[in-house]
Amino acid sequence: MIGKLKGLVDSYEEDHVILDVQGVGYLVHCSGRTLQALPSPGEAATLFIETFVREDMIRLYGFVSQAEKAWFLLLQNVQGVGAKVALNVLSVLSPSELANAVALGDRAMVARANGVGPKVAARIVAELKDKAPGFADVDPAVASLAGQVAARSAPAPVADAVSALVNLGYAQVQASAAVAAAVREAGEGADTARLIRLGLKELAR
Repeated sequence: MIGKLKGLVDSYEEDHVILDVQGVGYLVHCSGRTLQALPSPGEAATLFIETFVREDMIRLYGFVSQAEKAWFLLLQNVQGVGAKVALNVLSVLSPSELANAVALGDRAMVARANGVGPKVAARIVAELKDKAPGFADVDPAVASLAGQVAARSAPAPVADAVSALVNLGYAQVQASAAVAAAVREAGEGADTARLIRLGLKELAR
């Protein structure tokens, strides 16, 4: 099995790069983000490799980081997500952005990827939620609050404050983070109006 390749970039196509390793050209499929991160033809590059072996083919998938490779494999544990869809997701979201989206239950963010409909996005968020904290840089309190809001189990003032900020044009993730900060400052018993005021103050920073 090939775990890593280091060589010279030979050429690019839309979904793959040919990496020249001591005169042997390896065709490596990559996400759009990985392809953009690689240097110009003739320059040295290193890719972490995942090798898929089937009866009729051997295919190499390349990643600029171990985190990207890990998410590529995690995504394929979800029903309806194969290698192509996993690469599409990683073309739109970096590993940290994907981890944050999953941790916060942000299905809309995941659904931005080509070939990912609302149902698949919901499955990705639901099934990988337990895996996300190891990769995410999201405050656990924000993730918890976002999960409560999504599950409609958050206290009414908290849910109403998040809803109000969303109605003002802020993204669900931003609103949840702002209200989580407001709850920390004002305490669990704060009313909706106070949470909204403190949330807006947090967003204005």
